[in-house]
Amino acid sequence: MSKEEALETKCPACNASISFNPKLGKWKCEYCGSTFTLEEIKKAESPSKTKVEEIPHDEFDKYISYHCESCGAEIIADEETSATFCVYCGNTAILKSKLSGSFRPSRIIPFKTEKNQAIEAFKKLSHGRPLMPKDFNNTNNIEKIRGIYIPFWLYDINVQGNLNVLGKKVDTWTTGNTRYTRTSEYEVIRGGSMDFASVPIDGSTRFDNAIMNTLEPFDYKEMVPYNHEYLSGFYAEKYDTEGATIFKEVSERALNSAKQLLLSEISGYTSTTLKTNSLKATETRKEYALLPVWMVNVKYKDKMYTFAMNGQTGEFIGNIPLDKTKTIVFTIVIFIIALIITILVNYLIYINGG
Repeated sequence: MSKEEALETKCPACNASISFNPKLGKWKCEYCGSTFTLEEIKKAESPSKTKVEEIPHDEFDKYISYHCESCGAEIIADEETSATFCVYCGNTAILKSKLSGSFRPSRIIPFKTEKNQAIEAFKKLSHGRPLMPKDFNNTNNIEKIRGIYIPFWLYDINVQGNLNVLGKKVDTWTTGNTRYTRTSEYEVIRGGSMDFASVPIDGSTRFDNAIMNTLEPFDYKEMVPYNHEYLSGFYAEKYDTEGATIFKEVSERALNSAKQLLLSEISGYTSTTLKTNSLKATETRKEYALLPVWMVNVKYKDKMYTFAMNGQTGEFIGNIPLDKTKTIVFTIVIFIIALIITILVNYLIYINGG
């Protein structure tokens, strides 16, 4: 049974558990009220090290068990978790082996939004959504809300190649009683080399890529060098996917952007048809980073709904259910309005001698 270390961030003033405060951009102790910068935390740091045991669960799963230094409780985390909490005393445990070697991120965007902002965003879901169930965004429906650092791969990608397009120009004119149409066809070639920087893709299969993609963009200018202290007070995951498969997915985004950019350069034709596409994507650099996300799990009528908020920008997204009764009434009202308009139009045409 292997053993490893869990790191716990402690207050330099009173030795209580301390967390990163997104609003202050500093570490704040909820016990003595002290605040510290990263430099002050690092200077005073003598991280407590809790022994962790890796316990085989079965041939496919492994769990990490550690004993909380503060209260002595035994906590279980799965193998993809990098930072978690003691559910009894609230201490953050950062699993060192999950964030070292190839699993150590190079940079991180610290949280800038707080838990209460995610709750407020959820409460405001009804604004402009008349078909949403009346009590769906009641905060009592929130099953769980967590601030999680999601693993992302950031790729620098070069795209080179050409697009071969058939362009058609259609001219029409009338001479006497005869109308003429002339269709001219042109071979249009657009190509070149384009570089895309930091194209992101979620590196964990545990999170819906569609949700993660919708949370973009993140402002990479606010990235800082990775330090495990930023994880205090939050959960964190490590990547479980990389290589050719994930590059194929992320390169499609760069290839599509390059194609659309080249096609936008073609103008002056009545119609265009893409004939051949020789664009190819090449990875020039990749970086492993942690990006902040608030995950909100909502239980409504025995069904779970997942929402997410960009922990940097506050962008809030998720799938909202429709109230069946409201939807039926709305459809009937629209149908009646359309029917009335049609009858009025036909009547006006009739009385005007149609």
